[in-house]
Amino acid sequence: LSLGEEKYTFVEECRDPESVTILVKGPNKHTIVQIKDAINDGLRAIKNALHDGCVLPGAGAFEVASHAALTEYKKTVKGQARLGVQAFADALLIIPKVLAQNSGFDPQDSMVKLQEEYTESQQPVGLDVSTGEALNPIDAGILDNFCVKRQLLHSCTVIASNLLLVDEMVRAGLSSTKTPGPPMM
Repeated sequence: LSLGEEKYTFVEECRDPESVTILVKGPNKHTIVQIKDAINDGLRAIKNALHDGCVLPGAGAFEVASHAALTEYKKTVKGQARLGVQAFADALLIIPKVLAQNSGFDPQDSMVKLQEEYTESQQPVGLDVSTGEALNPIDAGILDNFCVKRQLLHSCTVIASNLLLVDEMVRAGLSSTKTPGPPMM
């Protein structure tokens, strides 16, 4: 078979193939690199889904549902920890907000729509980046890898803890460098 000026031999319809080849062509090296990266990302997503044995609703649906669950959980928490639960819940909404903003929609309007739809339906609700409306990501075939969301939650807590630790160290350092002034009369 000829593709452009080059000739290729294709061996197709093999029973139980052990490997496959993907032919990537493009007008320049940059385009070919982008195509290869996209293929690698897609194959990695498939590998992760097979390894995890499950996928999660995408389009920000996981974050909207997690926010609702944490907001409900906050009612059972006492003291200042409630503020931490609420802050963590609010931080999760950055994903659907960025999806809305990158799609040209008002993030606040989109969040109101998503949260209202989730409250009414109690079903996965994500952002349709074409219309800015709520959609069921499972029906639309928009899915996320479980391991990616697990890593997101782990990374968020580790980073937040490290930032708080640094903040405490800076405060401790500032208080230890203060020298007492002359006595006041």
